[in-house]
Amino acid sequence: MGETGSSSNQSVEDSPESRHQEVVDTFVNFWGSMASRWGINRTMAQIHALLYCTEEPLNTDDIMERLQISRGNANMNLRSLVDWELVMKKQMSGSRKDFYVAEKDVWQITACIIKERQRREVKPIRDQLQECRDMLGASERSECDELSTQNQTLCHRFENLIELVDVFEGFSAALLPHVQEHNDEAIRQFIEMADAFDEMPSDAFEPSE
Repeated sequence: MGETGSSSNQSVEDSPESRHQEVVDTFVNFWGSMASRWGINRTMAQIHALLYCTEEPLNTDDIMERLQISRGNANMNLRSLVDWELVMKKQMSGSRKDFYVAEKDVWQITACIIKERQRREVKPIRDQLQECRDMLGASERSECDELSTQNQTLCHRFENLIELVDVFEGFSAALLPHVQEHNDEAIRQFIEMADAFDEMPSDAFEPSE
């Protein structure tokens, strides 16, 4: 009798359903840890991962129970995910609750993240750097040289940072349409160009005399 019970328990543990849940839990934890290293809220990433793996829409109670988080935490991060357009809210027939589904297209997910990080992080950084430069009395790089020696140096340092941000912003702007259009060939060409630049000798970029 004991052997039968043990065999039954083993079969339940190895069932496709339990294996599926184990894999989802592993992915949810991994996604949360990875996102936190990138400066994204861990719980927000875990909710997104859970919805990404789920075929049926989930309501807030479902998410709270599965991730063992509070209602306030769930609601706050669901709002953020909706704002990022990574999750959509929908109504289910016969229920007054809000249900949520995740965007499943990885290209669209990537495009949404690029757009939001540009809007929330890159643009504000550039605006703050420009404000710091303007406070010195220079509204553009050429005006830095008209400042005192001490302020000239600082002004040029701000301009160097602004130019660096512009490079990242320009790269993202150039890449985004190809991501939205699933144009993997163009993206591969971007990578090949970057690899080619990396293999060129350092003096190849020095101005010729």
